[in-house]
Formats: sequence, structure tokens, C-alpha cells
Amino acid sequence: MSEIEKRNIAEALILASPEPIPLGRLAKLIPRCTPAKARILVDELNAEYVAQQRAFEICEIAGGYQMRTHSEFASYLRQLQSTRPLRLSNAALETLAIVAYRQPVTRAEVENVRGVDAGPVMRTLLERKLIKLSGHREVPGHPMLYATTKRFLEVFGLAQLDDLPTLRELEELVPVPDETGDAFAPGEVFANDESGDVLATGESEPLTAELDVDPDTSAEAGVSLEDVEIPGKPH
Repeated sequence: MSEIEKRNIAEALILASPEPIPLGRLAKLIPRCTPAKARILVDELNAEYVAQQRAFEICEIAGGYQMRTHSEFASYLRQLQSTRPLRLSNAALETLAIVAYRQPVTRAEVENVRGVDAGPVMRTLLERKLIKLSGHREVPGHPMLYATTKRFLEVFGLAQLDDLPTLRELEELVPVPDETGDAFAPGEVFANDESGDVLATGESEPLTAELDVDPDTSAEAGVSLEDVEIPGKPH
């Protein structure tokens, strides 16, 4: 089998996979291929896309490979969305950030950072499969622990948790609340879940539409990025 044929098989597998396909799985499906060779095939495909100025690329997302369109085409892709986008409030985004950077974390620990009841928001994140139950804290009462999911990595375009930006990088990427208390402006993210509902966005999109972020209309207090203690990379 020629190298071109192997490259075409890799491209077809990545394009057809409903979720990011792991490197090992990709190598097993390509005849006489190793993981190292499969990675080379992906790199060659991406180089080909750049040379041809294609509108998409293969990204390493959530422990696998996925075909994603470039962010510059997001406004056009939105027009394909036939259903009304789901909405996440600033409170939900703030809660998700706390879980992402301090996981595994209890609900009480999230509430300690935000200063308000986090129950309803965390239920929403659980329903959206952005966070999950990950055991119990070995303390009296054995409170449940929460962590982010593989879906979280996929939605936000991360290959692994170690790719989360540091606090300093976050402050450079987005404006944080100023002295007047204005909340930072969350970036848009575009990614569909299995049901076709839109959840969130990173710099590249897996062929979908928009997540509208509602201003938080509740009485909940805001949280600054500085409130999220980051002792290092998440576990």
C-alpha cells in the first residue's frame, strides 16, 4: 500500500469519526501502520491543507484527532444552525473555570470561591456533560468530587488538561473585571454535542454554530480570574 493511500485512509477515518479518534486507534485501522507513522500522516495532511489554503485542519483534541474549520469562517457556519443555540450564563462559565483549574473539587469549594449557591449551575454543567462526578473526598460527610469531562476538552479545543492556559495567559487573552466590577467578556466557542446542541467555542470549530453567552441576570456575585487559585497544572 502506498503512502498516499495510507494518508487518504487516515483522512477518511478522521473526517468520518463522530468524535476525536485516538492516535492508537487510528494506527490500528490503517494497514501496516504504527502510532508514530500515523502522526506523520496527520502532519502531512495538515501541511497539504496549508499549501492548498483549505478552510479546515486536523486538530489534536481531547486525546484524539478531529477535523475542524478555521475560526475565520465561524460567521458563515452560524447560518447553518437550524435550532436556537443553548445559552450558558457568565455564572456557568465562571463555575466551569473553577472546576477546570481546581479539579477534583467539591461543590462547597466551588461555592467558597464564587460566594453563592452553585447547585443549579453545576447541574446545568452536568447535563451538558462538561463536568462529571469523580468520586468522594475522604473527609467527614464524603462530599462528591467534580471534574471536567472529555467533552470539555473537545468543546474548548484542548488536547489534554495540561493545555489549559495559566492565570497569566488568561489575563492576557481576556479582560478581567475592573474596579467597577464589570465582568470579563468570555470568548465565543463553537461545538455541537451528540444531540446537535451548541455548547461552546475555541479558536477552531468542528463544523457547527454558536454559543450565546447571556449576561448573568441573577443576584449572584461575579468572580475574577484572580479568585481562581491555580497551584499548577490540573491533575
